[in-house]
Formats: sequence, structure tokens, C-alpha cells
Amino acid sequence: MFSSIPVLSGRTKATRKMVHKHGKSTALSCNAGSRCSLSAIIWSLAAWILLIHAYNTLTPSNSNRVESQVQQYRLSMYREHEDIEDRGFEVKQRGKKFVSPSGKQRGRRHTPIDDFLDVTSQRRSLYFPEKNLAVNPLKTEDSRKYYFYPGREWRDTESRPIQAHGGGIIYVEETQTFYWYGENKDGRSYRMHRKGTARVDIIGVNCYSSKDLWTWKNEGIVLPGEKVNKTHDLHVSNVLERPKVIYNNHTKQYVMWMHIDNANYSKASVGVAVSSSPTAPFQYLGSKQPHGFDSRDMTIFKDDNGQAYIVYSSEDNSELHIGQLTEDYKDVTKVMRRALVGEHREAPAVFKHRGLYYMITSGCTGWAPNTALAHSAESMLGPWETLGNPCMGGNEDFRRTTFFAQGTFVLPLPGMPDTFIFMADRWSPAELRDSRYVWLPLTMDGPADEPLEDDFEFPIWSRVSIYWHKQWKLPEGWNSPLPNQSS
Repeated sequence: MFSSIPVLSGRTKATRKMVHKHGKSTALSCNAGSRCSLSAIIWSLAAWILLIHAYNTLTPSNSNRVESQVQQYRLSMYREHEDIEDRGFEVKQRGKKFVSPSGKQRGRRHTPIDDFLDVTSQRRSLYFPEKNLAVNPLKTEDSRKYYFYPGREWRDTESRPIQAHGGGIIYVEETQTFYWYGENKDGRSYRMHRKGTARVDIIGVNCYSSKDLWTWKNEGIVLPGEKVNKTHDLHVSNVLERPKVIYNNHTKQYVMWMHIDNANYSKASVGVAVSSSPTAPFQYLGSKQPHGFDSRDMTIFKDDNGQAYIVYSSEDNSELHIGQLTEDYKDVTKVMRRALVGEHREAPAVFKHRGLYYMITSGCTGWAPNTALAHSAESMLGPWETLGNPCMGGNEDFRRTTFFAQGTFVLPLPGMPDTFIFMADRWSPAELRDSRYVWLPLTMDGPADEPLEDDFEFPIWSRVSIYWHKQWKLPEGWNSPLPNQSS
């Protein structure tokens, strides 16, 4: 699992086919007209391997040192992974009718998802641990500091529960500071209709800052709701979800995009706000339906070259749309492509690894958890291939429900290639303010081991793996400059 460092080939299918073709013709030529000996070839290859190995051993590169640290980290995580809370979540009651609170039988079996959503369940503490187990930086003994506990309540430096749901993180390299933006849901939860749609009045977008990703300082509400003007997008009666922030190097502005809707989710738009500082109040610029289509769950992604993109669920959540943003990141261009058409995916979270693009998505089951899928493409605009369920560990119920959570963001770790943090929300629709965070290590574990369905060629992308841990921590010094890194 963590025992090897993957090396992803950058060759395309066409290149691989060319190599295969030329290799075949070379072998035929050797057998037909040359005096080459098979043993001589083998010994020559062995000599070259020994020379390369000796060179790498005597002149270790910075990348080798970095990858060595990552390998040691994965080995340690593998040992901790054996201590998974597994059986405690096996809550199936096979062969029994599910009895609703009213006492009526519904004629189907009680499932772990029913148990998860039932606020009266005796097993609710398995999914939402008691508040006396909260992760509190002010009251944690030294031996337990910097451990992540997925599903436990997480508190800030003022001992208050962190309210940053559906959010994302931006890293400011100059100050080596992370800023976490998310929905403040610390209000009363409302049920909109019998299907179970829940919401809270718009309070605003919270911002938290951290140097270590574990101790978070509340920087306050950087985009507040509107209490007076009922026609305003941010009026408390409306919906604000999934805020994401990126920095524009040319305009020197922080740009926030978010899902904007009305109470019955018929507005289906995106909103934009800007700020000159990661913690200063953002100025709201307005909303629109991008490219003229409905937009609900969404995210934005900034590429290495500064080009930014928006990804949003559209056509009643039946497909994803991917479009380029303008140079100032405040609007969309005319460039748009459809992805995962007819697949009914939402909650996109995009990241990049070794020149390829990856995305984690969720199914469309409201507040009920479902199976995550990983996707990959050679271009942000596609085409996108589906790789399968990236969730590893735990039991089957955990894997098929994304650990009873829904993804919101994938955070690359500075200085740790191939390693990311998968950020997800474990929603509590009956009391949204008590929704929890599920942060887990996401790693790129080498090339996929199955060929494409429509071809004999193997894909060029890596296997995406999100591992379940009841507790885990980042390696010591992960956010410090590596020794001799500048040499």
C-alpha cells in the first residue's frame, strides 16, 4: 500500500505503440541477420543497471531524498493502517424488516445508511463520536497532538467547533500558511420537504488559518450573509455552498467562487467574490448560470500555468461541465466541455499529479453517503476516464459510502510528491452544524493494473487510493524545508 514509490510513465498510447512496434522489428532484425548473442545482451543490460544503480547511490538527488521520506511515511502509515476500526461499523441487520419511528414496517432491510441517518440510533456515536472526544488543540496532551481523527468534532484555537463545510484550502507559500474556507452552518437546520432536503440560513463563509493543518485559528466570516435585502443572492433565506478560493497572480486578488441558490434549489447559479487579502472581507460581485446552464455542486481549479477552470454539476446533475475562467478569474469564457455525461456525479474535487488531471466525484443521493469515483484525463477539458472507487480499508460498507462522507477538496502537500489529503464532510442533515470532517491520506500508488475497456493498452495514469484510518498524522517535519534541499 505505502511500500513503493510509483513512477508514472509520461508516454502516450501512440508513443507506447511505437516503442512496441520498433522493439518487435529490432528483435526480428537481430535474429535474422546479426551475430548478437542472447547472453551478451543480458550481461550488457545487467552492467548498465549496475552502473545506473551505483551512480544513483553515490549521487543522490533531491527528488530521491524526497521520495525516500515519502516511502518511509507510507511504511509507517501501513503499520498504523492495520489498527483500523473495522468491525465496529458492521451494523447490518440482515433478514429483519426496518421499523420506522412511527412503528410501520417499510418492507426492506435496515442498512448501515439507514442507521447513519437515524438520529435516534443507538449506534450513532460510531459515526458521530461524542463531543467529549473532540479534537481540541488547547486540551490535547503532547503525545496525541497532530493526530487526525476522522468523524470526531474538530475545534479551533478558541475551543469552538470548526465551521468550514463544503470547503477548500489555499496555501500561501510566502507565509507558509494554509487558509481553509467553508460554509458556516452554525444555525438551525430546516427540513424543506418530505424528501429530506435540509438547509440552514446563510451565515456566511468562514476562514481559518494554520501552519500545520491541525491547529486552526478562526479568522472570522469573510463573506457574510445579508439580513435585510431579500433580493440579494446572500440573503439569509437563500443557499450558499462549496466556496473555493484561488489567487490571481496578475490582479493580486483572491477570488472566491461558490454555489448560489434559492431555498428550493431552482436558481442553480454560481457566485463570485474578490478580496485583496486571504482574511479580509470579500466583495460579492454577483451570480450567473455559467455558459447558460444550471449549476449546483461545483469547484474551481488553478493549473500550473495560471489558467483556471470551473467544474460544475449541470443538466439536473446528470453531467459535469468544465469551463475555462477569464484571465482575472471573475467570469467564464466561452470554452466549455461536457464530462461524465449521464453518469449523475456531483461534488467534484480536482487535483493534478505528474502532468495528468484527476478528479474525485460523488453520486447524487442527497445527504445520504454513496460510492466515490476517481477519474483522470490528459487535459482538464477531457476526455475523462473513470478509474473506479478509490476508497481503501475499513469494511465494505465504509468503502461503498466514501467512509460515510462526501468529498469536497483534494489538498496537495507541499514538499511531499504523490501525497495529498482528501477532504470530505460527514453530513448530519438533522443537525447540519454537527456535520463532521473526514480528512484522509490520498496517495498515487503506481500505474493502474487493468487495461482500458475498449483497448488492449494499459492506462498511463496512476491508481488513486484513499486509505481509511481511525487516527493518523503527517510525518514529522513534513512542512519544514528538507535538509540540503538547495544543494
